[in-house]
Amino acid sequence: MSDTKGTDIKKTTPPPRNGRPPQGNGQRGPGAGQNGPSADKLIMLLLMGLVLTILLNSCINRFLKDTATQQISYTEFMQKAKDGKVKSITIDESTGQIIIYPNDSDTDRGLIQAYYTGIVSSDMTLTAKMEEYGVDMDSEIPTQASPIINFLLTWILPMLLIGWLLSMMMKRAGGGGIGGLGSMGKSRAKEYVPEGSKVTFKDVAGQDEAKDSLMEIVDYLNNPTKYRDIGAKLPKGALLVGPPGTGKTLLAKAVAGEAGVPFFSLAGSDFVEMFVGMGASRVRDLFKQAEAKSPCIIFIDEIDAIGKSRDNQLGSNDEREQTLNQLLAEMDGFDESKAVVVLAATNRPEVLDKALRRPGRFDRTISVTQPDKQGRIDILKVHSRKVKLDETVDLEAIALATSGASGADLANIINEAALRAVRMNRRVIGQDDLFESVEVIIAGQQRKNHIMSRDEREIVAFHEIGHALVAAKQKNTQPIQKITIIPRTSGALGYTMQMPEEERFLMKKSEMLEDLVTLLGGRAAEEVRFGSVTTGASNDIEKATDLARKMVTMYGMSSEFGMMGLEIPGSQYMDGRPVKTCADETMVKADEIVRQILEDAYNKAIEILKENNGILEKSAAFLLEKETISGKEFMEFIHEAEV
Repeated sequence: MSDTKGTDIKKTTPPPRNGRPPQGNGQRGPGAGQNGPSADKLIMLLLMGLVLTILLNSCINRFLKDTATQQISYTEFMQKAKDGKVKSITIDESTGQIIIYPNDSDTDRGLIQAYYTGIVSSDMTLTAKMEEYGVDMDSEIPTQASPIINFLLTWILPMLLIGWLLSMMMKRAGGGGIGGLGSMGKSRAKEYVPEGSKVTFKDVAGQDEAKDSLMEIVDYLNNPTKYRDIGAKLPKGALLVGPPGTGKTLLAKAVAGEAGVPFFSLAGSDFVEMFVGMGASRVRDLFKQAEAKSPCIIFIDEIDAIGKSRDNQLGSNDEREQTLNQLLAEMDGFDESKAVVVLAATNRPEVLDKALRRPGRFDRTISVTQPDKQGRIDILKVHSRKVKLDETVDLEAIALATSGASGADLANIINEAALRAVRMNRRVIGQDDLFESVEVIIAGQQRKNHIMSRDEREIVAFHEIGHALVAAKQKNTQPIQKITIIPRTSGALGYTMQMPEEERFLMKKSEMLEDLVTLLGGRAAEEVRFGSVTTGASNDIEKATDLARKMVTMYGMSSEFGMMGLEIPGSQYMDGRPVKTCADETMVKADEIVRQILEDAYNKAIEILKENNGILEKSAAFLLEKETISGKEFMEFIHEAEV
């Protein structure tokens, strides 16, 4: 039974990046016009084939020798002959060995066909002894294959097969047969030509400040003369930082679309390879291509994959550091007469190397944050262009209900609403479809086949009414939007949804304390009504504990510690674990203060519910009957019960 507020929008998988697929420009890569592989590459391939062939022959010979023959001493051989276990022998003068053929009565005859002593016999009485023991001596060595055929089968044929396999592997890896060996160090950047890129700033909404920062770069690429006349230099790079799904990649493509220049796009992980030096080679090749087609834009997504700080710790990566060093050198060595702008995006700017963020490399850091209310309205309008909306749809109400959502979240909400409209056999998207899609993002799809017992449904109903009633009886809480006891695929057996009346950027201490009471209202209702508690409040307890801990350790809202910060966020834009900045003994005291705050909030929730026990009973029965009620219906029911 998860108590989920309208501000708690779960992060969803971002939609496909806008923009058209990369299109070729009619040009071929370096070396495309050469006829066949170069001599040095061919020699390298032959040497690799020879080495592998030698290793292969060595392994095969060792395997055959170990499995087909057994080495015995000369004494053992004579003893076997004396015991009648040897049928015949052949002396191989070329190898100095006596080849022994077992008798039919030998127990090893089915397993081993011949024994090798490894000793050249100098016993002149060998013939007499063999006649005495009844062993035939064959003077001819068994027929062996021709040396030429043997050489062809064991050396030439394996080399040809290995060469063919290597050629296929290199062709698949590098795209050019034997020549593909040299293309392993080529850049993997996708190039979007100006004619194929239709993404402009009109396709980007909710990021007005970021667009203003990038417009200057666009203007420079279009009109470089007026900047050069005054002595202004083009920023070499701009770093886009912000949470996932806020449109950093879309902004970069919009810059290229507005400027009408080639756009090279790749991820930071595309540089990293298991071979040391391969990433640096790809960086050199990327900047070489970019300078050849300047003015142009290079976009590196998730640059933290190669740009992490070089801290000389034990877990450092030589390949990544060499790639970063090459990137720093290339950005520093730009020819200022060639307009090449490097844009990069990351969710974790705090881990980037300081040398990467200094002026002269990434001159500007552009924040791409979660959109505000007006930004969310604009984003919803952009994504609703390609869908059919009912005339009664109020996008402002949807924007207000999705505080904290990213652009990717809002795009997903529009798409989910369209899918729901199709399932309902409607030709247009209605307001109900949009609100239902918001709930799908928050709590998942409804579980129609999940049947709870009467007792469990009653517990869930009292739990959710507990949240709603406690919120309604406090002054600074958000209005109730919806209460339901229909299970969802997220695991929630029910939830109470609250929607803010206006956009909020700050929270008062009094408001946070009332939120704690609301979060614990469900557990309190269980205890007031049934005298016991269940596991249904686990999500509420988790949220309440996190909020109370932040009040104490980050927000300075406890009299015991005052303005002292005990923790800092682990990541500015990612939901990482907080980093402790105080002693362990201090955190023990902080834990006790957090526990006391939660206990006070819980006791207040119980007090409110006991004072309104009649309304609690009637409201829970009403919800149990209806399964889902709106916030308006709930408030009307409370007013009627109070009369």
